[in-house]
Amino acid sequence: MFHLALVSAALSLFPRAFAHGGVLAYSNAGKWYDGWHPYNTPVGQTSIQRPWATYDPIQDPASSTIACNDDGMSSAAQLTATVAAGSAIVAYWNDWPHPYGPMLTYLAQCPGSTCTGVSANSLKWFKIDQSGLISGTVGNGYWGSGKMIDNNNTWTTTIPSSVPSGNYLIRFETIALHSLPAQFYPECAQITITGGGNKAPSASELVSFPGAYKSTDPGINLNLYSNEAQTSTQYIIPGPPLYGTGGTVTQPPSNPGTSAPAPTSAPPATTQSPPPPQGTVAQYGQCGGIGYSGATGCVSPFTCTKLNDYYSQCL
Repeated sequence: MFHLALVSAALSLFPRAFAHGGVLAYSNAGKWYDGWHPYNTPVGQTSIQRPWATYDPIQDPASSTIACNDDGMSSAAQLTATVAAGSAIVAYWNDWPHPYGPMLTYLAQCPGSTCTGVSANSLKWFKIDQSGLISGTVGNGYWGSGKMIDNNNTWTTTIPSSVPSGNYLIRFETIALHSLPAQFYPECAQITITGGGNKAPSASELVSFPGAYKSTDPGINLNLYSNEAQTSTQYIIPGPPLYGTGGTVTQPPSNPGTSAPAPTSAPPATTQSPPPPQGTVAQYGQCGGIGYSGATGCVSPFTCTKLNDYYSQCL
């Protein structure tokens, strides 16, 4: 409760006009780590968190700031937390307003004896935690970010005990899907993992930021307000497969909290599917838009009318 009170006090110092935010603090094994204060002068600040400048979202997954919500460099008085493999790290977010979207946590190992001075943009990242659509439909369901909000705006990730010991950046992220384009909120902190194992991530589990996401990814290019989203229970979490899953991404059969296990054999080859049937979309139904893959023909006498790049409707 004391830690949550500190977060609440810290929030009172930030401007209230925006409805965005980020990670304000961390805790691990009973130790509390204050985060970076983005609206204060960087002079004299010291934290395990990498500097970041604004609560505003990143809306381009190719942005140079997508790794850590800034230029990716350490501060002048950068700190590093020592974290045991197998222990849990709690990230404390601000009073978060967006309950629709996934939660993701990544690690990136730094070369040499420290992460200080190493650019986050130069590292290879692997995903150790994720939660997407937990229940309900894409357009009106319970998401990982909603779970974070329900847990007093905190997200807890356990460092896998199999991760090799060493110096790492840990990256907590949520992707808000209530708007198009989607909104990315990542923050990074420096940690040294001790007592680790010997399982390095596979090549297919490693990604770069920028580079891990594309604006056309189905888990990013998503219209929550489409007719399809109101009934679909399928959501593909962006990014690489989870660490330790064998490097295989599968389409889950139902609402995923984490990615499904790798299949035991490759699926049979298939030929290209025929185009969707024409003339079947009813009045006011969706018939087109970026990322849309359903029927495009409207029942007579309606025509498919473009409302914006992401949504066309039978009118």
